[in-house]
Amino acid sequence: MSRKIKRPCNQPKCPELTTERFCAKHKKERGQRYNQERGSAAQRGYDSRWRNARALFLSRNPLCKHCMDEGNVGAATVVDHIIPHKGDKELFWDQKNWQGLCDSHHSRKTAKEDGGFGNG
Repeated sequence: MSRKIKRPCNQPKCPELTTERFCAKHKKERGQRYNQERGSAAQRGYDSRWRNARALFLSRNPLCKHCMDEGNVGAATVVDHIIPHKGDKELFWDQKNWQGLCDSHHSRKTAKEDGGFGNG
């Protein structure tokens, strides 16, 4: 049971009260719209060829680059595109543009670049 105070949904003119930013209906609608605009992982290039290249890269680069920069040791679990490729296939496959990151560092980097966590 949530102890958060219920507030109106952030969708304009929606009277529903929720402990989240959006009520369940609008949260689902926003997610579906985002996924339709974004395309599937395979449509964005993350197919079997990518999975094989990713596995090989991580086997050769097993440590998180950002952890190492901080003087720590962390396992790389994600192959990150240093410069976001935004659909550019040449940049997508350029291994000089890849780095191994842990989930935590990849999430922070992606949120910062894509405007997550309240960034614009």
